[in-house]
Amino acid sequence: MSTVDIAVLDHDAHGMPAADYAAILGRWLPDREVRLAATPAEHDRYLREATVVAGKAVDAEEVDGAENLRLFACNAAGVDHLPLDALAERGVAVTNASGVHGPNIAEHVLGWVLAFARRLDEGWRRQRRREWRRFQSFTELAGSTVTVVGFGSIGEAIVERFEGFDVDTIGVRHTVSKGGPTDEVVGYGDLPEVLPGTDVLVLACPLTATTEGLVGAAELDALPTDAIVVNVARGGVIDTPALVDALRANALHGAALDVTDPEPLPSDHDLWGFENVFLTPHVAGHTPKYWERRADILVENLDRVAETGEYEGLRNQVA
Repeated sequence: MSTVDIAVLDHDAHGMPAADYAAILGRWLPDREVRLAATPAEHDRYLREATVVAGKAVDAEEVDGAENLRLFACNAAGVDHLPLDALAERGVAVTNASGVHGPNIAEHVLGWVLAFARRLDEGWRRQRRREWRRFQSFTELAGSTVTVVGFGSIGEAIVERFEGFDVDTIGVRHTVSKGGPTDEVVGYGDLPEVLPGTDVLVLACPLTATTEGLVGAAELDALPTDAIVVNVARGGVIDTPALVDALRANALHGAALDVTDPEPLPSDHDLWGFENVFLTPHVAGHTPKYWERRADILVENLDRVAETGEYEGLRNQVA
């Protein structure tokens, strides 16, 4: 038995300290020895001793010295930055944070779309001016078509939250046969065919060779002129100059961007100047429940290990 059962590396998430994560695990796992690696010395020691390590990253050299390590619980959904070969050679299971961000990012998207539909931004402008003067809404969501590109846990959560608004939904994913909770599912190659009938285009896909520049001038031109584009994926999924051109030409009703290319967005960038562009600084992933959701995954997996004695078949296991 190692001196430290679970080591939480001092990697914050969305500005929330890892100490909060360690505290939750300590409360939920009172029979386990949970330690926060708050100093470099503790980081080195706990990595050598712990059976389970939770954190954002670890390097191959650290894995080589982690004699007791059986599970690395990554705080991120993506694991490409991890030394997966080194972890596999040591027989270390790896899990990720897939699904943790679904509810909050979906609410971020829905909030933006409702703001556009009801023109809440105009209401806020008039409130700041202390101006009591009526204005008309843009539309109702009922009867519109929402196309969600990227159909992982975030994309599915977005679609689920639109269910109560009587909209038609289209999901765009690599493997069409996997289906999903939408009225229609198409492949990435079929995206141009569904754009002319799309009222709200939501991008929630990873940035890959397939999705980089996925939405360019031709795709933006294919959308109706009263369409809304929402990006909670990565900035590179949209061709930014093409988006600026479309907005200048009034070829779109508006855009809502939590991610941009470049990022951070320079203060003199053209996107800041549009009243019909909503910008947030890559914060859709934040939720006060982030560490609780991470802890849910880890506790469930430790219960499974206790039952089976094996670090296999774990929730969110990627290696």
